[in-house]
Formats: sequence, structure tokens, C-alpha cells
Amino acid sequence: MYCKTYILLERDFRELRQNNFVGISASPVSDDMLKWEAEIEGLQDSMWQGLHFQLVLTFPSEYNHVPPVVKFTSIPFHPNVDPNTGRPSIDFLDNPARWNPSYTLSSILLALQVMLSNPMLENPVNLEASQTLVKNEYLYRNIIHTLSQEPGQETRNRTHLVITTRHGLKSPHRKPQSNTEIHCLKIQILLESITDGGKWICSVIKNGS
Repeated sequence: MYCKTYILLERDFRELRQNNFVGISASPVSDDMLKWEAEIEGLQDSMWQGLHFQLVLTFPSEYNHVPPVVKFTSIPFHPNVDPNTGRPSIDFLDNPARWNPSYTLSSILLALQVMLSNPMLENPVNLEASQTLVKNEYLYRNIIHTLSQEPGQETRNRTHLVITTRHGLKSPHRKPQSNTEIHCLKIQILLESITDGGKWICSVIKNGS
């Protein structure tokens, strides 16, 4: 067991519980406290308000001199989240030289919450999400809400979700559970326009490794 890292993560956990931040939560899932599961909710008054996303954080034994590896397990359709790996694009997580040892579990999760609710459109890692957001914010809102719905829940805004495999087979509407599950699936979202009766079509390609 890495004594110093363990003590630091215990401190971080205590800070997180004491502050009771709105919209973020986390807890360790390994005895050595190096692996954590977390959940983030979009900020109020943003298009992500009310949407919840799960993450896994893996801390190295060198923490807090080295940042953790962070991955969304429920991957949002977001300009700053890699659609294949679930890795968020934040400078201090991507570049160890930008990491500051003063950062804590709470500050990491708060930064992710801000990133989720305020997409940066420069150098996106999900180009399709970025282009959709720029060209049609209404369509983008419908996509993120459709993809975040629970299995069996009725779609909103007259949205119909079709999942098509490489062989052309269709599966019932349901929420994609993981990047592994949706390996090489093409998600086609057909949005009926309420205003003019037309159809918006957006293809979200999720390619597994």
C-alpha cells in the first residue's frame, strides 16, 4: 500500500464529503484507494442541467505529483470528451507539466463539471459534437438528452433513436451502456422538427478499438 498516496486520498475524500459540492460525488472502489467511481451532474442553467454521467478515476502511486487517469464510463456527446475512450480533454490531465500538486479530487471533479457544462470549441476531440453544437444548438440539445435517457424511458421532443449495426440490424431504443457494448455501432438519431415538419439527421459514430 502506498502510504503517502493513501493519506492524501483520504484527505481528498474527507474534503469532498465536508464540502458537499452540488452535482459531484465520488467514492473509492479499491482497498488501496487508487481507483474511484464518480458521478457528475451538469451545472444549473446549462443545457446539461439534470444530466448525470459516471466516471472512473485511477490514481497513480505518485499522486499528487502526477494526475490521475480519468475516463467517462457513460460517455457524453461532447466536444471535449473522446467518443472512443471517454477521456476528457483538460490540459492538466492531458499534460503532466500543467498539473499542480495542490489539485485535489474535489478540484478535479469541479473542473470536469465546468468543462461538461461549458464546452470549449477550440481543438475538440469529438469533431462531430463540436460541429453539431455550432451549426444547430437545438439539435445538439436533443441529442445529449436522448443519449442520456434511461432504457425504456419515452423519448422527449418527438425524438426517435435507432441503433444500427454493421450488418444493418436494428435494436430497440435504449441507452448505450459502455464503449465496449457499442463497439462499431452506428447511432442514428432522427429528430422530427416540430417547427417545419422536416427531419434532422445526425450520425454519431462510436468506433471501438
